[in-house]
Amino acid sequence: MNIDLRHLRCFLAVAEEGGFTAAGRRLHLAQPTLTRNIRTLEESLGVRLFERTTRRTELTDKGAALRASLTPLLQRLDAALREVQEGETLRIGFSWGLPDGLSRIAARFGEEAGLAVEFVRCDTPQAGLDTGQVHLGLLRCTELPQGLRGVLLCEEPRIAAVPASWQLAERTELDWAELAGLPLIINTVSGTTFPDMWPDGSRPEVGAECRNFDEWLEQVAVGLGVGTAPVAAARRYTHPFVRLVPLTGAPPVPAYLAHPSHGAHPQAARFAHHAWRAADELGTY
Repeated sequence: MNIDLRHLRCFLAVAEEGGFTAAGRRLHLAQPTLTRNIRTLEESLGVRLFERTTRRTELTDKGAALRASLTPLLQRLDAALREVQEGETLRIGFSWGLPDGLSRIAARFGEEAGLAVEFVRCDTPQAGLDTGQVHLGLLRCTELPQGLRGVLLCEEPRIAAVPASWQLAERTELDWAELAGLPLIINTVSGTTFPDMWPDGSRPEVGAECRNFDEWLEQVAVGLGVGTAPVAAARRYTHPFVRLVPLTGAPPVPAYLAHPSHGAHPQAARFAHHAWRAADELGTY
């Protein structure tokens, strides 16, 4: 018979709500879709389950019998499915501070999906996706690497990190073009700022290289050069010898939520879409 779970759940919703309109609201289905599912169920069984008039919808004797048998079966099925989900964890990798609000979005998704969502700091080029440590990665890059797919969550403004001992630290703002004349601290693994982002002939020299955010911050602190970072990430980590100075004219930092194109965790694409739809909750200053 051409029957699947959606037909049975539609039937129970109509039976319990006493009508198609209320059942459609409960299931978030348009009434024509709901009606089509009920018709398919009745045709597959070869029996009428509801008596419909312009005023009411009532179960037939066959419909009442099906409801009585089906209700405990679906309850047991739902319980079995919840059991399978228990203990499942969706891991999200990141290299720099998360955009404000993403953890709240993740907590809400985890509650709705019945799983735990865990953030894992991974100092790798793909925030742990390249090593298999995580199911999704927050990647700050101009475009997603080959083999990954995902959503653009937001474009974050940049801020300049300046050694507190420098006179520049007293400025109220800096322009992107001014940084071309200063030594630049480069995070070679997960950084967002590189000399080739400036026009040829007016690019900054590399003051020092590092491999993670903490090293980047310390190298700025000891005066080896300046750096730039997404505002939300930089402000989350303070240092007594580093000043964060507003930056004008700087290109924004694209922030993607990515997962493998093939073999991804079943919930990875769902969470990415969920986060994208809630992206207006992200604080990017």
